[in-house]
Amino acid sequence: MAQTTAIPPVDTVASDFSYLSFISDAASSASSDSSPHSVSEVEATFYYAGISPTPPKLVYRTDSAARPFIKPKGLEAYRQLKQARGVFGHPLVSLWKETVGPKVRDLLTALRVAWTSIDGVRFLADEDDGKQILGPVVIWVGVHPGSLQAEHAFNAAQDILSILDTYQIRNVEVEFRESIYHRSVGPPLLKSVSNFNHTVDVRGHLTTALGLSITTAEHPNTQGTMAVYFAEGGESTKTLALTCHHVVLKVDANTNDDYTFWGTGAPRKNVQLLGTRAFDRLLDSIRLRISRHGIMVKIHEEDIERLEKRVSGDEDDVVEARRGLTKVRGQLEEANQAIEALKMFYDTVKKDWGPANNRIIGHIRHSPPIAFNVQPGGFTKDWAAIELDGPKFKEYSGPSIDLGTQIAADEFTLKMYPRDDGRKSFKYPTNRLLCLHDMISEELMHAPDMLDHDNEPCLLVIKNGNTTGVTIGRATGMESFVRDEDTGETSIEWAVYNYDNKSGVFSAPGDSGSMVADGLGRMGGMLNGGSGKTESSDVTYVTPMFQLWEWVKEVFPNACLCPETIV
Repeated sequence: MAQTTAIPPVDTVASDFSYLSFISDAASSASSDSSPHSVSEVEATFYYAGISPTPPKLVYRTDSAARPFIKPKGLEAYRQLKQARGVFGHPLVSLWKETVGPKVRDLLTALRVAWTSIDGVRFLADEDDGKQILGPVVIWVGVHPGSLQAEHAFNAAQDILSILDTYQIRNVEVEFRESIYHRSVGPPLLKSVSNFNHTVDVRGHLTTALGLSITTAEHPNTQGTMAVYFAEGGESTKTLALTCHHVVLKVDANTNDDYTFWGTGAPRKNVQLLGTRAFDRLLDSIRLRISRHGIMVKIHEEDIERLEKRVSGDEDDVVEARRGLTKVRGQLEEANQAIEALKMFYDTVKKDWGPANNRIIGHIRHSPPIAFNVQPGGFTKDWAAIELDGPKFKEYSGPSIDLGTQIAADEFTLKMYPRDDGRKSFKYPTNRLLCLHDMISEELMHAPDMLDHDNEPCLLVIKNGNTTGVTIGRATGMESFVRDEDTGETSIEWAVYNYDNKSGVFSAPGDSGSMVADGLGRMGGMLNGGSGKTESSDVTYVTPMFQLWEWVKEVFPNACLCPETIV
């Protein structure tokens, strides 16, 4: 039975907290905030610049006196950026999930703060001299936009600091920001190909590598991602796949059903590859790739005409022109070949995969209703098992994430902090397929065995999702508390921050169900949502694999992760 934590009535908690005036004050308009603790509109807007493409708005922070905000001038608003970093090796980490975190959660709930998420974070901030400074640990509270005045935030923050002081935890700041919590929602599949194949950039959604864009036949306009494959085991030869409940089944204020497929004769809830919008985007991407090659053909032809004229020039120029001519003629031939290959691929995709029935790859086998704060652990239970149509997966070659072509191999490797001191580190796979094995344990989640270039603990993770594709993020060692806006129920999640202020967001709606793994191929968990100013995510939330797999084994006791074949 799932245990939940809803917003308690005021009279059950009023005696436990000191700022009772907060409750009556909260009804006043947030727009008429004249508190001495208010931040300027400029600081509210620019304080979190760099956290994401649409950074959240600051409401209040406890270190404003010690670290006053300097109003940016000219382009400084865009130069002095922040990046979110995980929290490891701090005394708060070991006390957070079971002790301090729940007290902070219950405090905010009692004070009627319309909080949406509570995260632990450190910020790497740009300084005027070009250096970067890693700030203190911050308890980062997301609140519903427009719901909290600075004075109320100040009062709540003082109570949070009192909680920390009870456990002799010092040098931790509290910050409130505006943020919403959201859930992110035929013929055989193709094999992955090398970078030399002209269709490599556009065929990823049609291969058996993890990160497949999925939907249901009943709701083809919703989108999600397939996480990982597992064998049912025992006497069964069936292979199943995991995704989120909210990806394949309707969930709203009145609907949150338990579903099980009972076998022959029962109606099936089919799962298909690529919903209506995703399939249209795939076709658009192929047409765009053809157009880009067409542009290059014209440029190459003009270059060839210009270089042929130079061949009749002086001796030095002739040598250079001939060398350039040989190179450009090769590029022209390559572009023409790419156009032909992509046109053929476009026709094949439209013919073989266009009808929705041709994209059915299996059906929902089992999915418990979404449950919050499930004990032990307190995580969100939000999963579904899909029984796969084996013949569709005959090109399956083992569990892997295709690292794609969005990030060049050398750039990808550098971002993953390669090391030459004998420690295990990421190695870019020659076929782009990062093989998955094992799990990131709860111990490693809190105290990772990887170091960054400054020899500080870090946990870099990778995912391939339906919406944002392949991205790299920074996991943290402190669990986050999130609250569902509709029900008030709270739960614990594992948080992942965006890699830096240049790489975009780690996830967006439609990426739910993606497998999040580290650079060694260890499975971290399944992405289920995020929080941010808009539907893009400042923070991504993940259900840890060590917990998710326990739930799966309760239903499929003989299950085995990452089968080598699918039949």
